[in-house]
Amino acid sequence: MPNEKALATVRDLRPVAWKAPLRPPAGEVLARHSLGLRDVREAEARLDRFAPLVRRLFPETKDGIIESPLRSVEAFAALLGEETGRPLQGRFFAKADNMLRIAGSIKARGGIYEVLSVAERIALQTGFLEMGENYARMGDPRGRELFGRYHIAVGSTGNLGISIGTMAAAMGFRATVHMSQDAKQWKKDLLRERGAAVVEYAEDYSKAVEAGRLACHEVPGGHFVDDERSLDLFLGYAVAALRLKGQLDEAGVTVDGAHPLLVYLPCGVGGAPGGITFGLKLLFGDAVRCFFVEPTHAPCMTLALLLKNPHLSVKDFGIDGITEADGLAVGAPSALVYDLVGELVDGAYTVEDEPLYRLVELLWSSEGLKAEPSAVSSLWGPLMMGEDRPGVTHLAWLTGGLLIPENIFATMRHRGEHGDRLRVPEGL
Repeated sequence: MPNEKALATVRDLRPVAWKAPLRPPAGEVLARHSLGLRDVREAEARLDRFAPLVRRLFPETKDGIIESPLRSVEAFAALLGEETGRPLQGRFFAKADNMLRIAGSIKARGGIYEVLSVAERIALQTGFLEMGENYARMGDPRGRELFGRYHIAVGSTGNLGISIGTMAAAMGFRATVHMSQDAKQWKKDLLRERGAAVVEYAEDYSKAVEAGRLACHEVPGGHFVDDERSLDLFLGYAVAALRLKGQLDEAGVTVDGAHPLLVYLPCGVGGAPGGITFGLKLLFGDAVRCFFVEPTHAPCMTLALLLKNPHLSVKDFGIDGITEADGLAVGAPSALVYDLVGELVDGAYTVEDEPLYRLVELLWSSEGLKAEPSAVSSLWGPLMMGEDRPGVTHLAWLTGGLLIPENIFATMRHRGEHGDRLRVPEGL
């Protein structure tokens, strides 16, 4: 779909599927950046160093490694094909970040990584420990007393706040989460239960980030986790690519020119999908194709890709930014992420809210996977982007859902059961 037609469709709040035009090979684009595979491997090594501490603070992680399974979702694929009349030919997997321990979403990876990075710098700079010592010592009373002198804050629509607030509070930091109007009440309540302070705003995500950034800079020893500008977040997310490669190998999935991997990534400000795309392109080059998905009412990164300009807001186009997919309710994209992966993203598509509830129900009834509306937007990718064929492997990134209260999830399922059946939008 040409950019002009796609832009008109986006402005009309209708679903769009856009594929990037021809451009340089991924290897050539990546060579222009100072970040590379070495940086991603260093991030993975830092997470490994912290595994003993994570295991101590959160025994449910068992080995202290925060990672999700790769799940075949062929039963879901069969239901999807039956309902839409479009049976899939390629294999279909889900990266189940909805099952990630501690924070229950993709943000458990990048968000927790940044908190751990801050803690490591403090511990080493103050002489609390030396490189090579057991990081579990940070969980001692002396470690908590040390971190209690520092403040960590973040602006969030929900999931990033849960990851930052949970880990920071567990380590003894003073944690504050600035939450926009889009954040669900249960996420605010959960954060308070876990020891984080929550500041609520009647405005959107951008306002929460701006206010949080200013407030944190006024506090001595303050560190603001900036979803729009953080390389730590970006690298933490990119580690997922290294781990996914091992899982694909175990599942017998070949990724090459004849057997492409098509990855569908829900996108808010862009940090998580951007970091994952960066990591996957480093490993697989052009054999992996990465597509971002956003709500029709919050298509900020889609607009940036169409216009080749990240310095914009959906409000500039008369779009309200209001969506049931709260994790994706973002009005402006990250310029940092756009600069790093704008030429690596292979396309984008947008979805309306109502079909998301139907996808929530179909995924649960077929696979027993509990995912929130923003996460299941990725399951629509194979039909929206129209690249299904034999030899292709589809991978939907399920970004969150584990911590949804049962009564709220039951309401989501009920809405999906009684809503309209899925139909692929016409004219794509």
